[in-house]
Amino acid sequence: MDLRDLLKNIEDYIDKDVTLEGWIRNHRDQKTFGFIDFSDGTIQEHLQIVYTDSLANFKEIQKVLIGCAIRVVGTIVKSNGKQDYEMQAKEIEVVGECPDDYPLQAKGRPTREFLREIAYLRPRTNLFQAVFRVRSVAAYAIHKYFQDRGYVYFHAPIITASDCEGAGEMFQVTTLPIDKIKGEVDYKKDFFGKMANLTVSGQLEAETFALAYKKTYTFGPTFRAENSNTKTHASEFWMIEPEIAFCDLEKDMDIMEEMLKYVVKYVLDNCSLEINFFDSFVEKGLRDKLERLVTSKFVRIDHEEVIKILKEANIKWEFEPEYGEDIAKEHEKYITEYFKGPVFIKNWPKDIKAFYMKQNEDGKTVAAVDLEVPGAGELMGGSQREDDYNKLIKRMEELKMDYKAMDWYLNLRKYGGTVHSGFGMGFERLLIYLTGVDNIRDVIPYPRTPGNCEY
Repeated sequence: MDLRDLLKNIEDYIDKDVTLEGWIRNHRDQKTFGFIDFSDGTIQEHLQIVYTDSLANFKEIQKVLIGCAIRVVGTIVKSNGKQDYEMQAKEIEVVGECPDDYPLQAKGRPTREFLREIAYLRPRTNLFQAVFRVRSVAAYAIHKYFQDRGYVYFHAPIITASDCEGAGEMFQVTTLPIDKIKGEVDYKKDFFGKMANLTVSGQLEAETFALAYKKTYTFGPTFRAENSNTKTHASEFWMIEPEIAFCDLEKDMDIMEEMLKYVVKYVLDNCSLEINFFDSFVEKGLRDKLERLVTSKFVRIDHEEVIKILKEANIKWEFEPEYGEDIAKEHEKYITEYFKGPVFIKNWPKDIKAFYMKQNEDGKTVAAVDLEVPGAGELMGGSQREDDYNKLIKRMEELKMDYKAMDWYLNLRKYGGTVHSGFGMGFERLLIYLTGVDNIRDVIPYPRTPGNCEY
């Protein structure tokens, strides 16, 4: 049986025999008995297995090393030690040997940097068992939130000819012999007959489904070719991007708040052991932080008012806040502390936001919003999309974009277009917030960063 099922119903198995299969996490052998720290990966908790020289293969088991896979038959009893329960082994069978050069020994705690070098083994450690279980549960919670509310799950294309962000920092996809090309590239000879890239966002394509199904969402991998080595940047990461028709910016913020609270509460309810582990060993006060977010009232405030508050603060800023400009990490931190909770900053300067955002009547701002949360800064970003055909073309012309190549996107405004909005949240950024693990490389199973593409 699974250790998870056993420990969740432990009282039902007292003085009964069970069979477990898993791995040795630690082993202390004595002259006539021994202790095995046992885990099978199905739950964060371990079980102590006690064996004695009554075992037929006692001498063989005494020599078994950390990392070995075993099958154990034994009786569950109440323990006299630190743990509440333990197993008294009747049979132990080694089903997978492990040599003494196994990198994850019990002595000492390996650094996260070292574990990145053996990423294929790090799910066997307590920290990463917790991280990747939370990743799994949070992903399910996201799907459950949207599915229970009638959203259609849309699979955005991974290979695309459009650049949603307009940043140009994209990975090219080609079958051309790049080592032999000299001079100008003839993309007509390429696989797709045009330049193609890995997607930076599924938003534009998702809008086409929102204007057919009313409510849709994407949840999949996206790619950025940024040569950045910060703790929060990766070349491959996952994005959650809902799109909703007949939805303005205010309703968009309602959904952002409701979804985030739902996912955080779901993780608190279903990963309690993992949250306790993070609270003890990774980020003190994590549980309290997450519980406060679930019960918080999210403030909504214009970007202009935020700049005013920052300018009036009696603080010497590293980066001076300015009207019409973006805000820095230090500003994000101050604003969440100022309001003592999460803050929606809305109506941003048009010149620093993407072309597809709804232009406000003042001609200076767009109906865009960023959500700032205590301890993490920006967690989500969204906007009402520009639904005026002529305004959208004019904005694309101002940015010197080839709008003719995006006639399919523009036509959405002609063929039954309506008010619609959406938002995006980086999944790994959410996981950093949920776990307290502060490096994106440690919440992705196999991180892709500049100079790193192992496994």
